Amino acid sequence: MSPPPSRSPVPPGPSVRPAASCHGWLWALATVLGGLIGMGVTAALGLWAAGAADLPGGAFPRVVAATVATAVGGSLELSGDAGVLAETHAGVTVMPLSVTLVGALVLGAGFVRPVRRRAVAGARELVRWTARIAVLWVAGLIGLAFAARQTFTVDLGDGVLGAIGGLFGAEPKVGFTTRVPLTVAFGLLWLAGVLVLALLVARGAPLPARLRRSQASVRPVAHAMVVLLLALVVVGLVVALVTAGTRGHPARTFALILLGLPNLTWLALTIGLGATWNGRVDGPFGLPVPHLLDEVLRTPDVSTLNLGTLAEHDGRVWWLVTVDAVLLLAAAFLAAARSPARLRLWQHALRMAVALVLTVLLACLAGRISAHYGLSLLGIGDVGGGLSGELLLRPRLWSALGLAALWGLVTGFLGALPARVVRRRHLGGARPVPPG
Repeated sequence: MSPPPSRSPVPPGPSVRPAASCHGWLWALATVLGGLIGMGVTAALGLWAAGAADLPGGAFPRVVAATVATAVGGSLELSGDAGVLAETHAGVTVMPLSVTLVGALVLGAGFVRPVRRRAVAGARELVRWTARIAVLWVAGLIGLAFAARQTFTVDLGDGVLGAIGGLFGAEPKVGFTTRVPLTVAFGLLWLAGVLVLALLVARGAPLPARLRRSQASVRPVAHAMVVLLLALVVVGLVVALVTAGTRGHPARTFALILLGLPNLTWLALTIGLGATWNGRVDGPFGLPVPHLLDEVLRTPDVSTLNLGTLAEHDGRVWWLVTVDAVLLLAAAFLAAARSPARLRLWQHALRMAVALVLTVLLACLAGRISAHYGLSLLGIGDVGGGLSGELLLRPRLWSALGLAALWGLVTGFLGALPARVVRRRHLGGARPVPPG
């Protein structure tokens, strides 16, 4: 019998690559739309619970768009116009981290899903997926930036300011706009951070061949830090729901959950480590936060927020130290259990310290809040009351990072001890040592 004729591989037709490219663009579009819709729904529900649905002039959708824009690092600019007889000044810097977290989870999962379960992913393939998502993301950011614009008229009331304003015909107005270039720039940086973190954290996500060496050293501890932050949010969610069920104020509690729960829980993480924040709440500004935090911050001058000042009002805040210790030890154990067996204890401790420092840095930078508004008419400021205020919350960064490094070294060392024992027992049961 003659051997069968050899068949040379037939090159794919010209329709294969366009079909794959079309599928990639459709998946990228679904990922971006899913992230924006998830963030928009979260922001809308949170603002509705906070009472923003009653804003005049149909401003609610525009406020939702502004909230989503600020959640990804967008720049929001407040402006005022009160005529030649008056002057306004305003500014706001805040990130609603609940909205941020929803978008990061959806976009990260959508980016990793197409390349999961592969041994190695080519750099070109990852770049193509990133480019598709980035292009559509920029289009979404531009739409948000142009939609997040609104102007409100400030009611001067029936006091002295109201009388002067009526006499001279002054109608103070305040509004907000979003700076399109800065919003796009910071939104792209935020997206890049989310996608890189998704590749580092997801166990089934492949890395390019050149980065495979760092996978075993970086991925376990990065995954542990993400689990730590999500665990803090879950603990805060349980506490918030219990508080809403036992002490009332459900609308205020749900506004906190849907807008700023990570702001509060990650702040609690840093305070439990011993970090100090400076803050102040004055005027009409306020946050849907526990009464204890509002009581400490609402002072004539800038107040100090740490374990000592909080314990003066409620001694139960010392439990934050215990909660942080338990969660950090669990994170260190998780990181050590997934790390290569050749690593020594001091190496686990060092990597845990570096990872915790970066995590606390992220929490401090994302948790800062700065907002102020002022109105003066003929040189008279806030005569009518409630027309000016300030909201401030900022960390003492270097001391917080130093304490994070210390906690990371200690918990990394202690958490790696039981992980090493568990690994030895597992290997001993799976691979019995032969006699002799």
